[in-house]
Amino acid sequence: MAPMKTVNIHEAKTTLSKLLELVAAGEEVVIAKAGTPVARLVSVSETSSRPRFGTEKGRFEIPKDFDAPLPKEVLELFYK
Repeated sequence: MAPMKTVNIHEAKTTLSKLLELVAAGEEVVIAKAGTPVARLVSVSETSSRPRFGTEKGRFEIPKDFDAPLPKEVLELFYK
């Protein structure tokens, strides 16, 4: 794995377009303040981490007694 490019804030501000081209090509860029990393530029992939509704359909079934009252012993634990 290639090392990440590290730039200071001033360089990041003056070369943002070039840094974004590197990121689009798959590189990661670290932005540092006084030598301490404060941010990382990474590419936004086409496949986001947003959930896709319906992908788990059929993998779980809600029990018929889902909303049935809890046993007395369990209820008492809430009042200790």
